[in-house]
Amino acid sequence: MPFEKLAEMILPREVIGGHGAVEKIGEVFKKLTISKKGVIVTGKTTVKLAGEQVKGLLESSGIETDVIITGQATEENVEIVKEKTREFDAKVIIGIGGGTKIDIAKKSAFDLGLDFISIPTSASHDGVASPRATISKNGLSSSVEANMPAAIIADTEIIVTAPFRFLASGAADVLSNLPALRDWNLGHRLKGERVSSSAYAISEFAAREIINNASQIKPHVEESVWLVIKQIVFSGIAMSIAGSSRPASGSEHMFAHAVDTIKKGNGLHGELCGIGSIIAMYLHGADWVMIKNTLQTIGAPTTLDQVSLTEEDAIQALMMAHKTRPDRYTILGESGLSESAAREALRITGVS
Repeated sequence: MPFEKLAEMILPREVIGGHGAVEKIGEVFKKLTISKKGVIVTGKTTVKLAGEQVKGLLESSGIETDVIITGQATEENVEIVKEKTREFDAKVIIGIGGGTKIDIAKKSAFDLGLDFISIPTSASHDGVASPRATISKNGLSSSVEANMPAAIIADTEIIVTAPFRFLASGAADVLSNLPALRDWNLGHRLKGERVSSSAYAISEFAAREIINNASQIKPHVEESVWLVIKQIVFSGIAMSIAGSSRPASGSEHMFAHAVDTIKKGNGLHGELCGIGSIIAMYLHGADWVMIKNTLQTIGAPTTLDQVSLTEEDAIQALMMAHKTRPDRYTILGESGLSESAAREALRITGVS
């Protein structure tokens, strides 16, 4: 394996998790900057769940805040947040939500060159701790470079109130590191792509922790939340070290993105990545049964009907998945799966 390429690596300066962790927000904010102004980016639901509390805690610490209630993670909403942040002259952006609000916040912080604090209200995917954001432009979603959180505050008391489906989805997203790593190795062997051994090891560790503790991931248990959040953070660190999402995103994510593109089903991102992982591991000739069993133990979907997809939907997505990231070589190859190969993969794995 070639030596790792020298590259900028930005890691979180603070990772605080546990019951009541959000109460540390004032202390964390002051460690990041001498500024007394911050912007909170959140949604209509999450502002009541945590946004108002964070605003109160910051203001009691002498920090002036502006709350921006936003919607979907679109380029337009990113521009609105950036403009309001400039007007308020804030030096830190705080994202509070389960995914889209954090994506808007981290992309806005990246564009403005500001620090970003991630406060997840659910743990449905690894985006709460990664240097990537999924932003929609003209109806099409794409993964773009964004800020690695300068701090992550994961309050298990808040996150545990979210539907368990979200936590299971987050665990499935971390589990999908395993096929992603196989795709990364494939890109190394066939295309000469560089692989970071440290990023690889951290990403694999995170996925193995999900496998080894799958039976401990249960509803209404704060320890389960922290177990999953820790692995989500490790996945984010692996991506930062690698300088790309390679350690945590491969053919299984391409499948998920393709499903999003055809706008079918109702699967969460992590759920689709979990199902995609079963298929991808089968294509790699690896232990797809272990992936499927782990997902079932966690309570994440393993079949198309559980995410309201038909077999034809999945076949369409598998055949076009390679086009969602043409710059990234995976087991899907450069021309994608044939209809017969896609159909057989679904049949053998029992996904359809």
